[in-house]
Amino acid sequence: MRLTLATLALCLTLAAPGHAQDDPVQRVISDQLAAFLADDFDEAFTHASPNIKRLFGTSERFGQMVRNGYPMVHRPDQVTMLDQRQIDGQVMQRVMIRDAAGRVHMLAYQMIETDQGWQINGVQLLRAPEVGA
Repeated sequence: MRLTLATLALCLTLAAPGHAQDDPVQRVISDQLAAFLADDFDEAFTHASPNIKRLFGTSERFGQMVRNGYPMVHRPDQVTMLDQRQIDGQVMQRVMIRDAAGRVHMLAYQMIETDQGWQINGVQLLRAPEVGA
């Protein structure tokens, strides 16, 4: 099991060649996803903004919310960092996640810069682009 988690964590890092390691916003998202893969909710919670930490109170409650509400984030199969935009003074990072069943999920990560560096202030599920002939 440990080898599988390490392999998946490596895939998260390599999904956007060169960018996740160079871009601090993408690195925070990648680090949190790697923590979820390892079921290390304490570590994943460190990447959450003060607002998110106040809302959930504990890493256990935060982990339960992610497992139940964002299973594709808890157990992604493939992660691709997409565009990053400034919207109303906020940094939004779009991320495409393919889950273990092969479904594609588009997410927008709202990021804020704090004294501890970049942190995740919320994640919104977006509509995936339509595919068809």
